[in-house]
Amino acid sequence: MAKPAETRTAGRKAAAKSTRSAAETEKIRAALAARHDELRAEYDQTLSEITELQRDRLTDSAGDDQADTGTKTFEREQEISLANSILERITQVERALERLDEGGYGWCERCGNPIPVERLAAFPSATLCVTCKQLEERR
Repeated sequence: MAKPAETRTAGRKAAAKSTRSAAETEKIRAALAARHDELRAEYDQTLSEITELQRDRLTDSAGDDQADTGTKTFEREQEISLANSILERITQVERALERLDEGGYGWCERCGNPIPVERLAAFPSATLCVTCKQLEERR
């Protein structure tokens, strides 16, 4: 027998499928796909810039002292961190598209409550409601 919380969550997810029209779903899908394409282009651009900068650093390192080497290493790490951040956002958008296909988009993964439309408008790949996200950030 299903636990009451599981039954409520399943009921909410079923309600989500019936309350969102096909046109609304496609609008959300188009927005997420456009964001995915933007992030992918940004990621590709960042990788090409990192490659170009690395090439320049290799040819322009004669006479570098420890401070120059340290600065170049720090800059390289920042660039790689930026690329990883973009890649993480791409993954979040891909997960949002999966949730949309599964019917779980717009519902909190932790408590099963609906995620406010305002939150989804500001952060379309959100998987947690505001309350659950606040609890996660406190930990």
